[in-house]
Amino acid sequence: MSFFDNYDLKQLNNLELLAKQVVEGFIIGLHKSPFHGFSVEFAEHRVYNPGESTKNIDWKVFGRTDKMFVKKFEEETNLRCQIVIDTSSSMYFPNYKEGEQINKLQFSSLAAASLMNLLRKQRDAFGLSTFDNAVNMHTKAKSSTTHYRLLLSNLDKLIHDPQKKKTTSATAALHQIADNVHKRSMVVIFSDMFEDREKQEELFSALQHLKHNKHEVVLFHVLDKSKEVDFDYQNRPYLFEDLETGEQVKLQSNQVKEFYQEKVLAYQEALKMKCLQYKIDYYEADINKGFNTVLQSYMVKRNKMN
Repeated sequence: MSFFDNYDLKQLNNLELLAKQVVEGFIIGLHKSPFHGFSVEFAEHRVYNPGESTKNIDWKVFGRTDKMFVKKFEEETNLRCQIVIDTSSSMYFPNYKEGEQINKLQFSSLAAASLMNLLRKQRDAFGLSTFDNAVNMHTKAKSSTTHYRLLLSNLDKLIHDPQKKKTTSATAALHQIADNVHKRSMVVIFSDMFEDREKQEELFSALQHLKHNKHEVVLFHVLDKSKEVDFDYQNRPYLFEDLETGEQVKLQSNQVKEFYQEKVLAYQEALKMKCLQYKIDYYEADINKGFNTVLQSYMVKRNKMN
């Protein structure tokens, strides 16, 4: 049974509701797992620090507990998180029928919406950046409800507006984002990391740029593992199309399977090693496995940063 059998994927038309369901399921799961120590009772107060203004002290809480707590407002945040989504055409793979399964971009968008829902619960600020061959959108990190709904509407447009032949220039985009993100942020990247082979070293330098600017970086390598890594196709002729260039090639799947897997696994291993070298958290995000890896990884990283 697929993870997504638990959800009505037609609700992608209501991203806010679906993200809420994903987060609620995740939080229930935390109570039953080794991660139950994480704070999932999201505080709306913080301890009063002597010397600061007393105007926001919650005197009702003081009356009950004899301790001073300050009410937290939306602009008060513990952490800034910039969510970065690759929107190049390769992210629209695979082309499932609506309501059956989701593609890499829909997965990334729903994962981002769920992550923003969780960030709001913890009074953290979040921004959104999208790129293909250029940065198309970049918002500063905020935590207001208005900001949350604006970003959801932008994600909704991505989900329902697939475009072919949008190439990737992750290198230039990540350099630009690195320069524009508030210092000391968590930068969460959703990408299939498909870049021209001759540009791979440049891509790694862009990831290093993010770390050089003091950001904590989490990379979710978004893949349909069964098709893009395991090359699980029936032994018959297929017409494969490059979604970014439109180039097509007809071949028998088993004739190239071993060679293909060797190249893909070598690239994935090189990517993992570079991330390890630059102290970037790398996670394989298989679109068929659901969102717990994404949300758990955020919780682990956030607790380390506190």
